[in-house]
Amino acid sequence: MKSFTTLFVAGLALAGASIPAMAETAPARAEFKNPQGATVGEATLRETDDGVQIHLVLRNLHAGKHGFHIHEKGSCVGPDFESAGGHFNPAGKQHGLENPAGAHAGDAHNIEISSDGSLETQILNKHVTLQQGKANSLFKPGGTALVVHAGQDDQKTDPAGDAGPPIACGVVTHAQKMNGGKPPF
Repeated sequence: MKSFTTLFVAGLALAGASIPAMAETAPARAEFKNPQGATVGEATLRETDDGVQIHLVLRNLHAGKHGFHIHEKGSCVGPDFESAGGHFNPAGKQHGLENPAGAHAGDAHNIEISSDGSLETQILNKHVTLQQGKANSLFKPGGTALVVHAGQDDQKTDPAGDAGPPIACGVVTHAQKMNGGKPPF
């Protein structure tokens, strides 16, 4: 098989064709803690052709609609999670998916926790990447965090949509740095 691959690559080179570079990104993960430090969920993040796909699993949170955002710092010091900073906003936009001057790269639709305190959903963010070195990378220097807020985001009020204080926070890390060095999926 190695000979065939070598011949194929050599044939492309002779024909003047270039071999496309494949951008490979490591999967990412976040473990959510509540203000008391208890684990209340996790997220796995994967790069897709359309953006970053976030598989979100939460438990033991109060039912209802909640704002969900990517924050600008990779820190989740409770109980107030102020260490996560504001919403991730590398392009300097205003807040809200319905704001004509927005939105932050870290803005997302509200999530809805069920009556039993749990949620499992997929969220696609088209404005961020897991590729290091890009301005919109979740692996920028200082990192980023995923945050669930106490109330729902109005999707238009700058700077944070009046979603209330954070109730869960998880630092975005490379998947191999957690889970004993193995990807979680």
